[in-house]
Amino acid sequence: MKIRYSADPVRYVTMSSEELRAAFLVDELFTPGGIELLYSDIDRVIVGSAVPTAKPIALEAAEELRASYFAERRELGVLNVGAPGAVDVDGKAYELGHKDGLYVGRGSRTVVFRSANAKEPAAFYLLSYPAHASFPTALARRSDAAASHLGSAAEANKRTIYKYIHAEGIRSCQLVMGYTELEPGSVWNTMPPHTHTRRMEVYFYFDMEGGTKVFHLMGKPDETRHVVVSNRQAIISPSWSIHSGVGTGPYTFCWGMGGENQTFSDMDGVAMDALK
Repeated sequence: MKIRYSADPVRYVTMSSEELRAAFLVDELFTPGGIELLYSDIDRVIVGSAVPTAKPIALEAAEELRASYFAERRELGVLNVGAPGAVDVDGKAYELGHKDGLYVGRGSRTVVFRSANAKEPAAFYLLSYPAHASFPTALARRSDAAASHLGSAAEANKRTIYKYIHAEGIRSCQLVMGYTELEPGSVWNTMPPHTHTRRMEVYFYFDMEGGTKVFHLMGKPDETRHVVVSNRQAIISPSWSIHSGVGTGPYTFCWGMGGENQTFSDMDGVAMDALK
């Protein structure tokens, strides 16, 4: 497991594009046959992936966690962005199709990832936060998700938000997780932007066609920067930073948050005139 320490808003202003990417972009994910994990000091979030091929892959506790098993003091959100597969939690199998999710509660001792077809593997995106309470492991299917339709074609931001893990859905300790799917012809996400001091967020971009890029906007509203993001890459977003983006083609992104509360609408809107 890799460890990453964050840049504060003072240092951030002076960083080059390469330094911004090194600090906030998670671009080493989805290695076939392996698990990738990155531990950030921002709210102790872990961002990762698992791509089982011929053999199942078990999620182990890295030495840095000082835990007997991964979920001893943590909860985990899983989103399958690949072909069909399954996650076995304490011996119980949960089948996940494309864009299906899973919440794994604190205290789950074994987590094993499998693909239905090794030649067309599942690709599991992982997001984990510390947890101080235990909630049941639960399957999140796209067909059962709470869906919210936002934006318009005229503003090029017509999109649907699918909520999986949230206060009115699958319960968790602090993790809130789902994904946003843009309509054909729409390219902007989360615009106008916002911040939320009470929690941090991770954006994970996927289902992007070859050559498509997303220009992810970040930073304090009056000191914005961008990071160019490719398919199946993630951005760590501190609580002081906006998180928005525009794509050169179709894309979907998974959002995941952890912090003080689970109120989805708890955000501090930023007026367009305040952006610089």
